Order: sequence, then C-alpha cells, then structure tokens
Amino acid sequence: MKNRVLTIGALVLSGIVVSAATPAPALARQSAAQASAMTMSTTTTLQAERADDPKAAPARREGDGPFTRLVVRGVTLIDGTGGPPRGPVDVVIEGNRIVNIASAGTPGLPMSDSTKRPRGAVREIQAAGMYMIPGIVDLHVHQGTKQKAPDSEYYNKLWLAHGITAVRGVPFASFDYSIKEKARSAKNEITAPRYVVYQRPGTGWDKGAVRTPAQAREWVQWLAQNGGDGLKLGAERPDIMAALLDEAKKLGLGSVAHLQQTGVAQMNADEATRLGLQTVTHYYGLFEAMYDNNSVQPWPVDLNYNNEQDRFGQVARQWNLVTPRSEKWNSLLKKFKERDVTLDPTMVAYLTGRDMTHHIAAPWHAKYTLPSLWDYYTPNRENHGSYWYYWTTADEIAWRNFYRVWMQFLNDYKNMGGRVTASSDAGFIYNTPGFSTIQEMELLQEAGFHPLEVIRAGTYHAAETLARNKATPVEYGSVQIGNLADLAIVDQNPLENLKVLYGTGALKLNDKTGKPEQVGGVKWTIKDGIVYDAKKLLADVGKMVEDQRKTRPAADVVRPR
Repeated sequence: MKNRVLTIGALVLSGIVVSAATPAPALARQSAAQASAMTMSTTTTLQAERADDPKAAPARREGDGPFTRLVVRGVTLIDGTGGPPRGPVDVVIEGNRIVNIASAGTPGLPMSDSTKRPRGAVREIQAAGMYMIPGIVDLHVHQGTKQKAPDSEYYNKLWLAHGITAVRGVPFASFDYSIKEKARSAKNEITAPRYVVYQRPGTGWDKGAVRTPAQAREWVQWLAQNGGDGLKLGAERPDIMAALLDEAKKLGLGSVAHLQQTGVAQMNADEATRLGLQTVTHYYGLFEAMYDNNSVQPWPVDLNYNNEQDRFGQVARQWNLVTPRSEKWNSLLKKFKERDVTLDPTMVAYLTGRDMTHHIAAPWHAKYTLPSLWDYYTPNRENHGSYWYYWTTADEIAWRNFYRVWMQFLNDYKNMGGRVTASSDAGFIYNTPGFSTIQEMELLQEAGFHPLEVIRAGTYHAAETLARNKATPVEYGSVQIGNLADLAIVDQNPLENLKVLYGTGALKLNDKTGKPEQVGGVKWTIKDGIVYDAKKLLADVGKMVEDQRKTRPAADVVRPR
C-alpha cells in the first residue's frame, strides 16, 4: 500500500529516499505531500533509523517448550499443500521438528487403542475434533513508528494470536532494529513470529542513496553481508532496477516491488519481472502493463498526486482501461508463469475504499486497535493512508469495479498454476495486524479461490516465495515430516468458514440455547515447537489497548465505534 510518511531513517516515499538528517519532530509535522516532494540527496545513518523505531520486544515470558517430544493427538490435518483434510492423526514434534504424522483411527469410530499410537510424550495436546493448519506466513508487514504503536509486542502478539508464525518486513522499521529483532526471534528470546528482513535500496548503510548501477550492486552486497534477506523495491530507474535485481539473484536475496505510480510508466510489472523481480505486491504495475488504448493512466488534468485522496481515489479508475481475457491479459499471465512470479496482492489494504462505513466499524477495533493507531487512521492530511477527506459513493463504486477486475486476474493466475499469496500490509487504512491477514484470506475466497487454495496461499505458497534462490529447501508453510513445527490449531473447521481464524471468532447461533455466540479463534499457535496460548496472547493485546486509554487525557481518547 505504501509510500509512507513515517520517520524510519531513510524514509521511502514513492521510491524517493527522504533525508535521515531531518529532525524527527520536524519530519513528524510534514504532510504526506511535503515529504513526497523531497529528493534523494542525503545519506542514511543507523543512528537516525533507530530514532523512532517501536520499542523492542521484551524477553519472552509466554509459551511452553520446545519439548523433547510433543504429541498433538486426534487432530484433523489440513497440510497446506492443497491436499484434502485428513484425520484423526497424531502429529509428533521433537524439539522444533515434525517427526511423525500417524493415523489415530477411522472417522466415525472410536479412537484407536492408545497403545498403538505414538507414545513417550513429554507434553500432549488433546485436539480431537479440532483442525491443524500450517502457521500462516504474511509476506507484507510493517511495524512502523512509535506514533502508531509504541511497542513491537503489540504486533507480535496479534500475529501469533492469529496463527501467523512468519512475517516478512518490507521493512519492519529501521535496518538495525529489524536485524536485531530477527536474531532474537530466531533464538526464541522474544514472543514473536519468524522475522524475514527486506529493505529499501540505500537504507541501513552510511553511503547515501543509491544513484548508479554500481552503487546499487554495492548496496545489495552490503545487505547480504549484514544479514538482510531481500530487497523491497519501488519502480526504480531501469538501469538501477536491473543492477539491483541481478546482484540480488547472484547473492540469493529475494525481491518484491511496489511499482508506484510515479515510476510505473517506465517500470511496470512486465518490465520489472523481465528483469528478474520475484514478487509484485499490491496491484501497481499490473493494469499499466495491459492498457488497451493508453500507455499511461489518463489522470485528470487537475490531479495532484501528493493529495492522497486524489491519488487513491483515481487509481481505482483504471478498472475499465483493460479487457479481461484479452490478448494482453493472457500474455501477461503467461509471462508471469514462465518467470515464476508471485503475486502478493494485499487486497485488504485497500478494502476501506470500497466500503468505508463497514470497514471502519469492524468488530475488533474497539478492543484490539490501539488508540494511537486509531488516531493515525482518522482522516487527516499528515498521515499516509488517512485520506478520507471527503470519500464519495463514486469513489467506492470505482473501487468495487476495480476489485472485480483485479480479483479475476488473480484467480486466472492461480488457475494456470501461478503463485498468489495472502498478506496484509496492516497498520494503515483501518487495517489492524493479525485480523487483516485473515480478511485477506476471505478476499481470496471471494476472488474464486477454494478454501484449500486460500490456506495454501497463506502458508505453503508464501513459504515457497521466501525460499526462492535459497540453498535450503522450504522448511515451513506445510505440515510434513521433517519440517519445522510452525502450526496453528483451531476448534472449528476453517474450510467451512474462514472467519473462525479471526481472534474474535465467528458469530454462530447456538440452537440449544437459542442465543448467538462467538466460536473459533485460534486456540494454540506453535512456532518452532513452542506452544503459545493464542487466546491469552490476544487478551494481552486487549490489556495493552485498555492501558493506553488509561494513560491518555480523556479529551484525547478517540474510541472506535
């Protein structure tokens, strides 16, 4: 979604690097328009990047294990590869690896004799009647700055509470912060998913912005040497884009790009993937590669891109510039498949645009959205994505039409064997972490994905994307013997209703009592063999929200309705 107005050192806006030397208070006062007009003329320093990072996560207090032998008993397994559910099975975990998946009986009959099932467990989870899926992998997350959510613990617990066991920061925050938190998570020193660190060109080091192909290659080498996992790109200048992607491929680094409108005329999704881009995030660059009668979007002549309502209100009006199933449409899909491109759409990031009233009234905001984050969302001209200056019925209709065409493209790509993933880009536009990832999965089902294809998108296909160019095989994202024990267990069937994966669960009428009740919500999240009580993690988030409300003057408290 973003070209965001946040103080994270080399602040990237529309592919432009903003001076890290700008004092944080001054930058905080700048509008989105002012920030995006700044140039790539200054350097980036680690000290500046750390200035407004969220508070690092506290030492881990939650979770049990890993265990020498953990057995999840009698569960119905959805393995993430697209295969049908099967069970009951016993899933055996030793340390942080799955070592056995054993039959526990026949559906409709009593469980097998316990003497014939795996034994010797140090810990057992009785999961008869429950469902296990792989831990969800969200490929597009941020943690932003203190302005939105002061503590990274807020994000980490929301993610784990929704069964999310790996996240790709694009970026999380500063490079220094991201690398340190990645290492702490890998050692399970903090309660957090696995961290995968992607960074914008020129961030992290002290040699300034990337201006030439030679500098691009040097920065990619620096990133690889200092523990980065991949590149988050914009629509870079063609010679620089080519150098960045070529060097990344040589060094085994991944790549994802937000091909923003200010550069897409010379670097659309066709051009970028031809140069080696692995993942296209959002929708930028897709439609522009398929226009019937234009080479650039025919923006209104009085549009000002730095006015965010202009920007986001008009971008959806591309929907009728392409023809579904046309020669250009089919050709682009074929090229993507041949190039092994991943589409990571983050449809949820723009969901407010097609139904503002509904999305603002999401049932989790009141209890789980921090007041500071709610303030950030509220319409204003300073914060990125808070562009609801006067959102109209016509704007919403344009976005609904846009989604219809966008979803058809995604479903066509999936149907020809292409890889589409489920990610959130939460923290902007009334999208709260964790909850938004599940909403994205629902949107994929709306696009035409079977629920098994949805779960594969959010697990196995996302993990495959991260493993590209790596020497090691995919080690998570599916429940298979030998894989890392990254799992989620829910007491309802997510294939029947994806809503049961929300932390707040799904509303269901209890016919015995005649009263509605909330059912579902992830019960246990297992990351690296460590068992987390997902509902307890969500309760911790609720307490953070309430505690923040108590510390604010009554006049400043803005409660979601």
